[in-house]
Amino acid sequence: MEKLDKHISILLVEDNVLNQKLIFLNLSKYGFVIDAANNGKEALDKVSSQNYDLILMDLMMPVMDGLESAKKIREKEKESGNHIPIIGLTANTFDADREKCLAHGMDEYMPKPFDINLFENILRELNIL
Repeated sequence: MEKLDKHISILLVEDNVLNQKLIFLNLSKYGFVIDAANNGKEALDKVSSQNYDLILMDLMMPVMDGLESAKKIREKEKESGNHIPIIGLTANTFDADREKCLAHGMDEYMPKPFDINLFENILRELNIL
């Protein structure tokens, strides 16, 4: 991946601090602007007060998981008419996980560990890059 030539802000929703740091370091060197939330409830609060170009959402978190959070974000978007692409992140690699993500309103899904090349391909598919 090459350094970005445009501003792309990401909300990273991940409860594991080590994963947060790894993804943050991976993405910030390409010019992404990253804000972090530790669970789905924090993500809802941040989405209500700030604009993001993309959300990276872990599926399994305390307080509110990624699937429930994505569903609530999509409900709010029905009122606003906005759409923020959401990519689900999971340590599981079952085909059913991707279907579950899409059924809850996510645009795509990625297995962990975070793969920058796969991430770039998904961004291109979603017309973010």
